[in-house]
Amino acid sequence: MSARWQDKAACRGLDAELFFPETDTEAWEAQRICLGCEVQEECLAHALGFREKAGVWGGATERDRRRIIRRSRRAASAAAAG
Repeated sequence: MSARWQDKAACRGLDAELFFPETDTEAWEAQRICLGCEVQEECLAHALGFREKAGVWGGATERDRRRIIRRSRRAASAAAAG
């Protein structure tokens, strides 16, 4: 992963407000931009690693990221148990 993945982000230079919508329903435009981004995975990994609380990161809303974290914890627990 590049130390400067942000320099390659499709959102670079765009209005940051677009990526911090009031509701998940309003996140569609930011998510559309993320779909075509070459560093989408790095962005999402950053958001998960730093527990970003708000905004769309790597195409995932705050709710999406909470789901990803829960699934990851469940998988780790299941692997440890068995």
